[in-house]
Amino acid sequence: MSKLGKIYGIGVGPGDSDLLTVRAVKILEKVDVVFAASSTKNDYSNSLAIASEYINETCEVVKLGYPMTRDKDILQQAWEDNCHTAVKYISQGKNAAFLTLGDPLIYSTFGYMMQTMNRIHPEVEFEVVPGITSYQAAAAKSKQVLVESGQNLLLTSGVADPEKFSQTLEAVDNAVILKAYRNFPELREIVGGMKKMNVKFYTRLGMDGEAIYLDINEVPEKTHYLSLMLLTAACGD
Repeated sequence: MSKLGKIYGIGVGPGDSDLLTVRAVKILEKVDVVFAASSTKNDYSNSLAIASEYINETCEVVKLGYPMTRDKDILQQAWEDNCHTAVKYISQGKNAAFLTLGDPLIYSTFGYMMQTMNRIHPEVEFEVVPGITSYQAAAAKSKQVLVESGQNLLLTSGVADPEKFSQTLEAVDNAVILKAYRNFPELREIVGGMKKMNVKFYTRLGMDGEAIYLDINEVPEKTHYLSLMLLTAACGD
């Protein structure tokens, strides 16, 4: 039996292909297989589109479909099915890269995949290659200091209960809200009334359709799922 190959979890950054790390590029130039998460609705993969120019010509690209649903049973089955698919390749001794937007360990498809694999195929070896996050890229675009001195920084998701946001945000100096498209009307109302913070809204960073809003009230009611907010202490702007 062939020695098992390794799976590299590679963060491809938020959208601009120039933001892949040197380490990520070197791995993509030598792996045998690339796994790219895609929607079961349209088979498209943002992470693959970003990293495609660095993938070697002999590499096999395998799209792993994930349903856009909140049903935990359906999602769990998808994680397990895709893990079994990945094992079919690495059991042949092939090394593989699993592409994911941003960083592999922050609100990432890869995180679920790795945890599921550790449970059902604990013999599989992983290596994680960090990636630049969307909020780092957003801060750089705006030349906005995210946190300094004795301040704190909250990292959260728009998927969280909107009713808890107001109290939570009042207790922090700065905040990042990823997946800001979720519960956006409620989030806009909450952050719009926070005078102690400056609010910036970003969508599709580094991709076609990129937009940055300095006024939260100008953001369309329905915004893209690749959206985030930066809330920073007013004195730090």
